[in-house]
Formats: sequence, structure tokens, C-alpha cells
Amino acid sequence: MSRSELGRLTLVVLLFLVVQETVMLDLRIGGVHPDILVLLPIVAGIIGGPSRGATIGFGTGLVSDLFLPTPFGLSALVGCLVGFAVGLATQALDRTAGWLAPVAALAGSAVYEVTYGALGSVLGQPQMLHVALVRIVVVVSVTNAVLAVPAVRLMSWAMAEASTEGMPMSDAGVGAAR
Repeated sequence: MSRSELGRLTLVVLLFLVVQETVMLDLRIGGVHPDILVLLPIVAGIIGGPSRGATIGFGTGLVSDLFLPTPFGLSALVGCLVGFAVGLATQALDRTAGWLAPVAALAGSAVYEVTYGALGSVLGQPQMLHVALVRIVVVVSVTNAVLAVPAVRLMSWAMAEASTEGMPMSDAGVGAAR
């Protein structure tokens, strides 16, 4: 990873963090706020494959953990797992397909939230598996599916070197940010 790519990735993560902590925390849908930081490892997995998805998921999760009252490292672990899984699941698919990012964001966000709640419960936070988990999954998944295409464009810009290493890009889907 070059310095310029690291700088762009840092800018994207900081942008998502600022929007999450200012706008999304005040936006309540059924008493639940969206979590757009979950979207970063998902789109990184689509663009850069399993290893880049896991790496971005770990880094984004660590940043997210700084603002959460849950066990430190939980978001990093789940982000790493989900980023890797999305990268692996989308490897054999046409990554230029327009439907891929929203569908992967919907499914990946749902898996993230359920895994986060289950692991949190195992790690001594039993309140994380409660009735509102279904509402959390729905709100986060739908919001991230809607925001998936702009997130892919931003992440494609940030991961420019990774996305040009044999990954087909087009205006319809993943790589239109250049």
C-alpha cells in the first residue's frame, strides 16, 4: 500500500466517521440509528478482495471501537470477518454488476450486526442479543444498501492501486471514481 493510498483511505474512513458521529447518531428510524462504518469493509471486500476487505474491516473496526462502550476489538474482529467473507463471496462474481454493491451491503450488514450481537453476548454483554436486534439489522442493512454505490465510488478512489490490479471496473458499478 502506497502512502497516497493510505492517505486516501484515511480520508474516507475519517469522512465516514464524522458522518456517523454527527448525522447518523441523530437519525433514528424505529429507535435505531444507521451504522455506515459497517459499509467500509463490505465495499473494500468487493473492490479489493478478501485480504483488503479484512484489512479495512480491522482498521475501521478499531476506529469504531474508540467510540463504543462494548469490548474493545469486537468491531475490529467482526469487521475483519465480514470484509473477508464479502471479498471471498464476491470473488467469482462480475464485480462490475450494478446490483452487486447494494446486495452485498444488505447481506453483509445483516451478517455484521448478528455476528456483532452474538459475539458481544459471548464476551459478557448479554444485552446485545435482545428484541431490537431485528430492528437494528433491518435499519443498518437497508441504509447501507442505499448508500452502497456512493461508498463503492469513494472506496474505489481511495484504493486506486488495488482496484487496478486485474479488477475490471466500470461506470455501472465499482470503479467509476477516477
